[in-house]
Amino acid sequence: MLNRAELAMFLRSRRDRLQPRDVGLPGGQRRRTPGLRRQEVAELAGLSVDYYIRLEQARGPRPSRQVLAALARALMLTTDEREYLFRVGGEEPAPLPGPSRDVPPGIRHLIDAMPETPAYVVSAKYDILAWNQLASHFIGDLSGLAENDRNMIRWMFGRPASDSYWSDEDAVAFTRSTVADLRAAYARYPGDRSIGALVGELLALSPRFAAMWAEHEVASRHPMVKRVDHPLAGPLEFECQVMHIQDTGQRLITYVAAPGSPTRAAFRRLAELAPHGEARGNQEGRPPGPAEVASLGT
Repeated sequence: MLNRAELAMFLRSRRDRLQPRDVGLPGGQRRRTPGLRRQEVAELAGLSVDYYIRLEQARGPRPSRQVLAALARALMLTTDEREYLFRVGGEEPAPLPGPSRDVPPGIRHLIDAMPETPAYVVSAKYDILAWNQLASHFIGDLSGLAENDRNMIRWMFGRPASDSYWSDEDAVAFTRSTVADLRAAYARYPGDRSIGALVGELLALSPRFAAMWAEHEVASRHPMVKRVDHPLAGPLEFECQVMHIQDTGQRLITYVAAPGSPTRAAFRRLAELAPHGEARGNQEGRPPGPAEVASLGT
């Protein structure tokens, strides 16, 4: 239902937040009030000034989906703000843009600034996009792999049915939750061909994936405690934390050890070593081993 009063207040608040330089306009003379002028928003959105003024005054005709989409672009709204604008404007939210593979520079700086915490970034379909040096001791140095070969889910279901991985209850539970998260992304980005292609590939090649997919479980990944027997550091226990990166479909994943714990000390020792070497699967044509796959908790 259209909420004219709330729509008007929301438009005013978002307009006041922006400066001319934010939208590529010259600053000009000093302004009496903060933010953009109404006529500037109207021009950016391709609307008449009178029409936009009436929206901010909680009157005038009901805005169309095209008008709301134009305002969302002009006001540089986030995904959450865009959804809110459509709802108070009396429309179902516009479909989300496709997931991005471009890791924001600030996120790259962040993972490099955590030398004693394994950290990496995955896409909506579990392609590993970026990682720090310590993470390479868990996922390998993937720089030698083609982008299409860095998919965690393809690694998991590429393992033979006789592999001991499938007899590990924790590993299977982790895999099942990963499939549920992939289904959530599949629904969130219905127009993304890469997610659909991955699902189609795995349905054709892996009966185990097909069985899990047919259960129709849907869930985004949440923090979890993981226990890993690392080939260099021995038994480790850490909390796998997940941070969703706004407007990208990506997640930043970190392995957080408790202060003063043996795992924290092991992370520090691993950080002093050189990167773990060749990427898993680069020379041997295989996915990561059981400990490595088990460590890929998101």
